[in-house]
Amino acid sequence: MYNNLIRQERLLFIGTGGGRHAVFRQSRRSGGFLLFFKEGLIHVDPGPGAFVYLKGLGIDAIDIDLVVLSHIHLDHSADINSIIEAATDGGRIIKTALFAPKSAFEGDNRVVLPFIRKRLAKEGYLSEGVSLSFNGLSVQAVMSHSHHGTETYALFFQNRVLYVSCGMFEERMLELYPKNPEVMLINTTLLVKKPYIQHLCVDDAKILISSLKPKRAFLTHFGDELLSLTNPDEIASSLSDELGIEVLAARDSMEVLL
Repeated sequence: MYNNLIRQERLLFIGTGGGRHAVFRQSRRSGGFLLFFKEGLIHVDPGPGAFVYLKGLGIDAIDIDLVVLSHIHLDHSADINSIIEAATDGGRIIKTALFAPKSAFEGDNRVVLPFIRKRLAKEGYLSEGVSLSFNGLSVQAVMSHSHHGTETYALFFQNRVLYVSCGMFEERMLELYPKNPEVMLINTTLLVKKPYIQHLCVDDAKILISSLKPKRAFLTHFGDELLSLTNPDEIASSLSDELGIEVLAARDSMEVLL
């Protein structure tokens, strides 16, 4: 459980870059995001640089109770072993759990090293419709996404925060995703749809926000083309005006209260 001094419930974006080009050129930072709930601290999708960026933000990895991977692509998982090693003080404190697709733990493409698994207080496999919990923290894998053949999930945290991870838009999102979440995070990588790239675009985000009607929505995980051709703040502002729902473009190190 994280320090009482930082117990205020909030969301912190470590990085907001998405896709190979933006992340590995570091057009925006990577590293995922943190959810501070009264029940504990969750780190979601610790991509490249997550461990170092945490230090820069004044966050001690030892305070992380649960790590969650939406899928195993490196822009979401590259620092998973470093984060678990730090959160458990090299395995001396066995109090951190990891929830991820089974492919993260097993098989030729696993990203979690075998010795790191021994550091975990609990590991859980994500599966569509299944809820997992650890010490008062709950995560539901609400839907499996089509994302370049990789096991990928949209996630619902504490029945409050919906994370729309990478993948192409599907009509069943409007049926399976929870309605009226407190907060919705949408990985909006593309400016316009590209049939050969299974990522969400701005129009997809518009449909999701309009249909699900979250109290607040955040666009994040921006690709290079979107960042170079337009301003995410202007996109978010336009969506807010059109939909009558607060939509914000996330920024690296951005912190908001839940």
